[in-house]
Amino acid sequence: MRGDDAPAQTRTMDEDLQDMTRDQLVTEVTKLRAEIRGHRDSSGHALCWHHPDLWATLPEQVDPDIAVPPWPKFLRGCISYRQSLDEQAPTAPPHDREYDDDSPIVDPVRETGP
Repeated sequence: MRGDDAPAQTRTMDEDLQDMTRDQLVTEVTKLRAEIRGHRDSSGHALCWHHPDLWATLPEQVDPDIAVPPWPKFLRGCISYRQSLDEQAPTAPPHDREYDDDSPIVDPVRETGP
């Protein structure tokens, strides 16, 4: 909430939308949807990364002030996240590959089909 002592030039984060034309808004929504889909469609090891491309779609460009937990706490968080996927996506196929394995992915269902 804005107080009486707030600077007059302070704008809300999304106030720039008021100045956009319909075509500019459609372009912006299309860009945002593409980045959100890219994040949504991440799979395998890509699920665990921060996503600066998604953040770059915001009009305010800032260096994210991230805090990185110590390794043991970080790994416990990764394990907890992975366990949550077992609950939220129990039928998801396994992605049994090492992080740095960039060989082509073979779909075993398609390879053993009729």
